[in-house]
Amino acid sequence: MNTILTLTNLTKRFGPITAVDDLSFTIEKGNVYGILGPNGSGKSTTLGIVLNVVNRTAGSYHWFDGSDSTHNALKKVGAIIERPNFYPYMTAVQNLNLVCKIKEVSSQKIEEKLEIVGLLDRKNSKFSTFSLGMKQRLAIASALLNDPEILILDEPTNGLDPQGIHQIREIIKKIASEGTTILLASHLLDEVEKVCSHVVILRKGRSLYTGSVDGMNASHGFFILQSEDPDQLEAALQGHPSFGTIKREGETITVYLNQPMDASELNKMLFERGITLSHLVKRKESLEEQFLEITKNLN
Repeated sequence: MNTILTLTNLTKRFGPITAVDDLSFTIEKGNVYGILGPNGSGKSTTLGIVLNVVNRTAGSYHWFDGSDSTHNALKKVGAIIERPNFYPYMTAVQNLNLVCKIKEVSSQKIEEKLEIVGLLDRKNSKFSTFSLGMKQRLAIASALLNDPEILILDEPTNGLDPQGIHQIREIIKKIASEGTTILLASHLLDEVEKVCSHVVILRKGRSLYTGSVDGMNASHGFFILQSEDPDQLEAALQGHPSFGTIKREGETITVYLNQPMDASELNKMLFERGITLSHLVKRKESLEEQFLEITKNLN
């Protein structure tokens, strides 16, 4: 894999406050990375440092193979780290033409980028007539004008209604599917779980976990089960090496897996013991449950 960005022991202090604390991680080409953490965890400061708008206190970072200057490397980066700032009485196309002049890139791809974000039919509408979600989508289009190798988004769905949130997330998935690496900062577990392949969990500027979303822990998921005789079902599950915690609520039994097992395998095993299931659903633990497990013992 090609490395897009490398952070090594990056630290940023604002007076007595350490906003980023000895942070190290690597971003590889072709993935969607989420920097996840509550407000004040150092997400925006980290992005500001690598985008050369915040000076680091210690540590280092480099773009790509590190052979080029940060200034030149950033020409291959697209970023939105503040609220969209366009001229309200200019149209979408006029605003993007201006961005092309500032970035010194061709304006030939404006309509292509507007189509990606679903705004081609509004290309001649004034920015002042756009909803908040449309403004955010136009900002994404502007960040794509230089065909960046990586797109950086800071809280991309902040303040949007559910429809706007869904549209932005679908656009992010679409851009990623076409090969662009994405790095987004978010305080929303749900957002990272639905959009990202990899996650860096920050708390008070420190990294608690860096890796794939699926690999956050060794969880193999759990089954939600029902049968005519829940006592018999519970007894059949207890003591089996594949199963860990078993919880019972009324007629429903939830059983957590210690090792991989698919639904058909469980169904067959129970049927051979004379148990017919009326309800069988397999789920994996949510990112929220895994996140709480990672952070529960930390101050």
